Amino acid sequence: MEDLEFIQQRTECLWEELRGQRIFITGGTGFFGVWLLESLLHANRAGGLRLHATVLSRNPEAFRRAWPHLALNSAITLVGGDVRSFVFPEGEFKVVIHAAAETYARAGSGGTVDSLGTILGGTERVLQFAARHGTEKLLLTSSGAVYGPQPEQLTHLREDYPGAPDPLRAGSAYAEGKRAAEALCVAYGEQYGMACKIARCFAFVGPLLPLDAHFAIGNFIRDAMRGKAICINGDGTARRSYMYSADLAIWIWTLLLRAPAQQAFNVGSAQSVSILELANTVRAAIGSKAEVRVAKAAVPGAPLQQYVPCVEKAALELGLRCEVSLENAIRKTAAWHGWVSR
Repeated sequence: MEDLEFIQQRTECLWEELRGQRIFITGGTGFFGVWLLESLLHANRAGGLRLHATVLSRNPEAFRRAWPHLALNSAITLVGGDVRSFVFPEGEFKVVIHAAAETYARAGSGGTVDSLGTILGGTERVLQFAARHGTEKLLLTSSGAVYGPQPEQLTHLREDYPGAPDPLRAGSAYAEGKRAAEALCVAYGEQYGMACKIARCFAFVGPLLPLDAHFAIGNFIRDAMRGKAICINGDGTARRSYMYSADLAIWIWTLLLRAPAQQAFNVGSAQSVSILELANTVRAAIGSKAEVRVAKAAVPGAPLQQYVPCVEKAALELGLRCEVSLENAIRKTAAWHGWVSR
């Protein structure tokens, strides 16, 4: 509830535009989506907005079991279907958020072809739906992966950085899919008069983040909570940044309703930390005595791996900033998973 109040305070000026509206959301059952739904319902209660969300889900029954309070809320309608082929709900939807095929697709589940096909086919299907149902504003959750490898001399990636992934690498399927999805959004926006906004999302932490998936920060929090050794598979020098989920929700709602059309904004934290620094920060934030183990020794002169955004554009044009510190974000995430501060 504290996080929802925080989101409400920072987005209060936005919601009047949505009063009485119907919103269509894909990916509403994932990490991003549940945070958006929770904050939407909280705003509904706080402002009497009569706002309604129609949410596309691959498995509505599983969502009902996991989040019964959301599924049973009269302001939410679940629609079953594949994002690439779903039957269009009837009626007008002036606002669409396409948040399907996010970070899990990047992990390669289902294979490269399926990942690429889901991103491309799903995005075009959503855009077709938007073009036929009176959509005025659409937000695509894209990824910082669209920039390709971050050069060592660039500490932070700007939206105008012209880099790109290698299309001849199978591992680039996710990033190439997101790049093409952005191009589709801009094309549909121009042709059909929709204001398409693109959120290039980086790395996140917060309640709902699984601790047993492919997210290093989630694995570190899990092991620190259990008092087990925190294991770094590489040499610990790679650099990342992490935005708290409540800040993420604030940024997404702000981009959707205030960002200029057919533009991309980085969404993430500019606080760069090495993986080794992250492990030690998790350990300290939770008060764990767990040992930090690094699997490989750093090789002198080896290229530095980085994945950190520049967020000056969001700050200057939309007044956005990260307000929750990394340490507090770690503690909040651990607490949601059952950790008790001593």
